[in-house]
Amino acid sequence: MPRENIIMECTVCKSRNYFTTKNRRKHSERVEWRKYCPRCNKHQPHKESK
Repeated sequence: MPRENIIMECTVCKSRNYFTTKNRRKHSERVEWRKYCPRCNKHQPHKESK
């Protein structure tokens, strides 16, 4: 199956906030999105963690 589960981690406070899926065939590199972090109480960049 090409889609795999990934965990998004805040780059500032390192808390793991989001769980999502991505297509590994199309996007083999690690993703980075700006998402809301409840611990920081604002939007921060979140990277894929493993």
